[in-house]
Amino acid sequence: MTVIRMLGTREHYTGFEVSGHADAGEKGYDIVCAAISFLATTCANALESVANVKMSATQKDGYLKANAAQTNERTQTILRTFYQGAQDLSQTYPQHVRLIETSN
Repeated sequence: MTVIRMLGTREHYTGFEVSGHADAGEKGYDIVCAAISFLATTCANALESVANVKMSATQKDGYLKANAAQTNERTQTILRTFYQGAQDLSQTYPQHVRLIETSN
């Protein structure tokens, strides 16, 4: 199962953490894993390229943590979009994705 944690508070997200494997299909053919990876990578990249904020990121097999050093309106929009996508995935594939709304 993949666990997605939002960092910060619902009113002021600072980043997110994704860990684990969805195990919804064969390695290389897992559409749930692919969706999570695409969502997380796109949002992490957008924090720098669209919101123009410095951020720290840690990535390894089955793990990505992205945390913004500072936030602005664009950062919040990107992180709320990430939250919406993660919520949609967790509702559609509850046996493979768990969303934890906030964690400092």
